[in-house]
Amino acid sequence: MMKHGPCERGLPYPTRKVLENGVVFEEYVIPAGDKRDVLNRLYPFDPVPDLDDTMYDLHEERAFRVGDYRVIRGPGMDMLVSPFYFSSGGTVIDWMPPDFEPGGLITRSIRGSNCSTTTVCFGPKPKAH
Repeated sequence: MMKHGPCERGLPYPTRKVLENGVVFEEYVIPAGDKRDVLNRLYPFDPVPDLDDTMYDLHEERAFRVGDYRVIRGPGMDMLVSPFYFSSGGTVIDWMPPDFEPGGLITRSIRGSNCSTTTVCFGPKPKAH
């Protein structure tokens, strides 16, 4: 069992360097058997999705399997991100239920508190010509 809190950094896994658009990121290499525990530790909302659930990444405007998430070692905390993070920057705050429609809003309960957060989407990105 991991002993640090959800916002601290330092998961007990090796990292690898990922170069994307001239920026080097440090990504944790998490064994498949530990992915559920890591998701449970880092996912900030209730309920925590299953690894086989589908979520929608607002930045990428695409669905993904939750178990394909990635964890990036950030300067002040570990960041739970979508598999599209390196192309569009979607972090866990940008994960929506698969039936979420661009232009909508969603209120989610924050785990371990009586607070919630609302995410508003102003619609799909304009298409490039």
